[in-house]
Amino acid sequence: MMRNSHSLFGGCWPLTLECEEPGERLGEYHFEKAAMKPVTMICPNGHLGFAPLKVESFHLGVAANPDYVAADSGSDDVGPVPLATDTSASPKNWQEHDLEEMLLAARKLGVPMIIGSAGDTGTNSRVDMYVEMIRAIAKRHGLAPFKLGYFYSEVDKDLIRKKIQSGDAIEGLDGRDPLDETELDASDHIVAMAGADPFLHLLEGGADVIIGGRSSDSAIFASAAIHNGYPKDKAYMLGKLLECASFCAEPYGGKETVMGTISPDGIDITAMHPDQRCTVASVAGHAMYERANPFHEYVAGGLLDMTNCHYEQRNEKTTRVTGPKFIPAKQMRVKLEGAGKVGERFVGIAGIRDPHTIAHVDQVMDWAKAEVLRKFGETGYELHYSVYGRDGILGAMEPKRDTPAHELCIVVQGVAPTSELAEELALTGTRQLFYARLPNVKGTAGGVSFPFDEVMRASPACRWTINHTMAVADGLELFPTHMIDIGA
Repeated sequence: MMRNSHSLFGGCWPLTLECEEPGERLGEYHFEKAAMKPVTMICPNGHLGFAPLKVESFHLGVAANPDYVAADSGSDDVGPVPLATDTSASPKNWQEHDLEEMLLAARKLGVPMIIGSAGDTGTNSRVDMYVEMIRAIAKRHGLAPFKLGYFYSEVDKDLIRKKIQSGDAIEGLDGRDPLDETELDASDHIVAMAGADPFLHLLEGGADVIIGGRSSDSAIFASAAIHNGYPKDKAYMLGKLLECASFCAEPYGGKETVMGTISPDGIDITAMHPDQRCTVASVAGHAMYERANPFHEYVAGGLLDMTNCHYEQRNEKTTRVTGPKFIPAKQMRVKLEGAGKVGERFVGIAGIRDPHTIAHVDQVMDWAKAEVLRKFGETGYELHYSVYGRDGILGAMEPKRDTPAHELCIVVQGVAPTSELAEELALTGTRQLFYARLPNVKGTAGGVSFPFDEVMRASPACRWTINHTMAVADGLELFPTHMIDIGA
């Protein structure tokens, strides 16, 4: 029996079609009820390119002869700037490093390589960038011909506008109101978050390498398991545990490779680094990662319920997980992420060691703000102060806010429509900290120091504009797929 589905992945809304059990049709995909063989895949990096993968453990993973090599390359943890400006947060050479290691290994093994959320954001330009990287790497190493599949995830504003105007609400997440045209127009780039469908479509088409636009993290891995006939409860559990690579192992080691094996008996997660282990504690801990409810993971098409999961230590390096349950959702929707530029930004830094100035740091900032107000007026800019050593991270939520450190660092951000105005704004907001007059201070020298006199140009100031879901007809509607031959 076919169902529509409503999906949410870790606060993100990918999509897919639902199928009651293997053997039914899922769009173009047909799963046989024959006995399923174990399927293994390795993940070398929880955010490809954000920091280079560790080669030694990756090569150990390759030596284990996995059936797939896969990684997620994106995150909205990097903030709205990369999406709004259509850039990457990760250096290009780091991204190419990881792609090269993975491509050479996958082609040597003769197994598919799958990448989702290309270039941090999964915009069309990032997908194109990865496709060209793959082409260049293949040419540089003289690789034999292979099929490269890719799909896009950017959504045109006119399509969304028509939905809004027709009364088809673009529903808000995390307490947001339904999307209106004002916020739509404030968005510079919008991506939809794909579920398993475009990956499955390309796998069915014989793709040897897949480069995906913005994608649900777990769908990247789950698609391969579903392609091999496994049900969604096990497939998405596998994806959840593999998505961040060695974050599910102990002791902590960033960018080390882990291997997942899905079989009729459960999901086995194994650390590849010689000094790491996937333990009951580390795997269960990662299963609770990034969600308010530690047992519920909203994934493509519904809810992965881990309430009754059982974790078993199979050997020193491997933990097995059984018992996940997949609960299909009622309506098919896809998450939209949008971001827009607010203005140009310059940043200044000031340090405070004087105890009296630290005790009156709010008055010092008030003095500087008053001087900015006098010079620039009340509107047309933004001025932000962050006090590290007191409450720079948690702000008003900081429980030790009344007991600051003996040294403070004040980061000043000036945001304005032009670079010239932003620079002058940041200079004023920073240097006026030095001139602040405090009660009971008779000297004329300021209580603030500067590591350098100038302010620094930073990335543009941007904000999230869209965190909403939109109804779609099917799992491929917003994700056009393409297939090309490389090296032919």
